[in-house]
Amino acid sequence: MAAAKKDFYEVLGVSEKATPEEIKKTYRKLAKQYHPDANPDNPQASERFKEIGEAYSVLSDADKRKQYDQMRRLGAFGGLGRSGPTYRPGGTAGTGTGPGDPGFSFDDLQGGFGNISDLFSSLFDLGKRTGPRARKRGPQKGQNVEYMVEVPFLSAALGGKVSVELAITEDCATCGGTGAKPGTPVRVCAECGGTGHVSFGQGGFAVKRPCPACFGKGRIPEVPCPSCEGRGTVHQRRKIQINVPAGTETGSKVRLSGQGERGKEGGPAGDLVITFKVQPHRFFRREGLDVYVTIPINIVQATLGSKIKVATIHGSKVVLKIPRGTQTGTRFRIRGQGVEKGDRAGDQYVDVKVEVPAKLSEEEQRALEEFAQLSGLKH
Repeated sequence: MAAAKKDFYEVLGVSEKATPEEIKKTYRKLAKQYHPDANPDNPQASERFKEIGEAYSVLSDADKRKQYDQMRRLGAFGGLGRSGPTYRPGGTAGTGTGPGDPGFSFDDLQGGFGNISDLFSSLFDLGKRTGPRARKRGPQKGQNVEYMVEVPFLSAALGGKVSVELAITEDCATCGGTGAKPGTPVRVCAECGGTGHVSFGQGGFAVKRPCPACFGKGRIPEVPCPSCEGRGTVHQRRKIQINVPAGTETGSKVRLSGQGERGKEGGPAGDLVITFKVQPHRFFRREGLDVYVTIPINIVQATLGSKIKVATIHGSKVVLKIPRGTQTGTRFRIRGQGVEKGDRAGDQYVDVKVEVPAKLSEEEQRALEEFAQLSGLKH
């Protein structure tokens, strides 16, 4: 058996102490960068995409990651671990910090984590596997797709609809998803024997990957479809209308069933998960269900009192009484004019800002000086 030379942590470029969130974030970034759809003319990107998927499938699963780390420390991956024996043909281990006596076999490694052969079996394909543990082919649900959508402030507060343009992958209308030119046959893929996957590695264990010849379908068209070049799918952009519930806040999500990636082998499509980001408004601001605004008033209104009209998010205007002697920063409350969500409704708060005129006419200057004398104010 020859040891595998690939370290899944190096493939993703993360530390062996990386958290699940860090691994997931890194995987999404790399998968987007190397996705075959984004690199149609780069076979190396496709290969890199498959490696990333293999690494993530192990490191994202807590149990598999634990088993992988145990084997990695034992040197079962060509000495990738920092210590431990190096496996040699015939089942012997070389010198190291672990069991290094001649004749030592991984099958002898028992302990808190069980037989090492079982660990290999749980992570990799030990030869051609048959029976109930073999991978089942058939319809598979497509992957979910996540999008961030910006929503206008008032649409988020009151509810409404937004139009979103999505990049989707659909069955080719010309060939019906077979990848073959209409009227031509489809043959079993010679590379994978129709399984849709191939195993890479040497000796007793290998890692499964989608077959690069048939793109995991197990079938290859004799004459490729001219519309999709034999892939069976085409990339489209589609506009959909999304309902925005009243009271939507940044981070709120909605799930649209069946609007995600196309399913495999006739399986149902995945879901579309929309995350909303509320755009700021030039006048209103929100905190939960309450709405806040700032209204400027002049020195006369603040001193003598006044009545002003205040706009609300509902499109109406409310008359607000400003008492005599109102100071800048005074806050007034208008009940029930905030965001409505279900049977609850917030309030609208009005902060007043007293503005002092930057310039005065001669007549205004004299009047203000007379007011200062009568009031005993110094200037």
